[in-house]
Amino acid sequence: MATLTVEDAKKLAAYTAIDTHFPADAKVVGIGSGSTVVYCVDRIVEKKAKGEIPDGCVFIPTGFQSKELIINGGLNLGAIDGYPVLDVAFDGADEVDSDLNCIKGGGACLFQEKLVAICAKKFVLVADYRKNSEKLGAQWIQGVPIEVVPLAHAKVSADLKAMGALNVTLRLGGKAKAGPVITDNCNTIIDAHFGAIADPVELATKIKMLVGVVEVGLFIQMADAAYFGNENGSVTAKFNDGSVKLIE
Repeated sequence: MATLTVEDAKKLAAYTAIDTHFPADAKVVGIGSGSTVVYCVDRIVEKKAKGEIPDGCVFIPTGFQSKELIINGGLNLGAIDGYPVLDVAFDGADEVDSDLNCIKGGGACLFQEKLVAICAKKFVLVADYRKNSEKLGAQWIQGVPIEVVPLAHAKVSADLKAMGALNVTLRLGGKAKAGPVITDNCNTIIDAHFGAIADPVELATKIKMLVGVVEVGLFIQMADAAYFGNENGSVTAKFNDGSVKLIE
């Protein structure tokens, strides 16, 4: 069997998750952010073309990227303040541990991602094999993304260092942007690397309590299932009851 590329592994995970968890009678569905979610939307558009998705189904974005995916896919666009209860939400992750806790926010959309996820009756993660980890921070060494009010970034950076962060960085824009990344909510992002995180629940709570922090990219005890596309063409599915299934 040929070894899959990372992109093919992402696509495999996304297609499997959509085929397994998209309700036949879905009314409201959340669409996350990131490169793997692109394939989720591709699959949804395919299913809609086949008449497998109700015409009235509304899709809720977690930021600019997913909003564009929904619009360009010809899907019905909604907003979380108009649809605070979702049947299911699909999203990517930067790293997922054995308890389905995950780090998110590599694309700077963590606040809206968490809002959509918490409003969903079912939250499903999709990723490639590189994101499948035993402990958070073991493989994703870029740090935990933290959305911070701009005025407080220096204070919060100092707080994080005092908490034991190995590296704290204010995320800057690309070559065409002078200054920090600005989120869809007009805030800044700090990435704080703590190494392998022994207790993500405790760390998430401590960071969230810091004055100036809007949201933390630690999604704790939120996911119902996670799908990882593997290099060999299989999919590893993990569930919040601790069970693991290999789909070949």
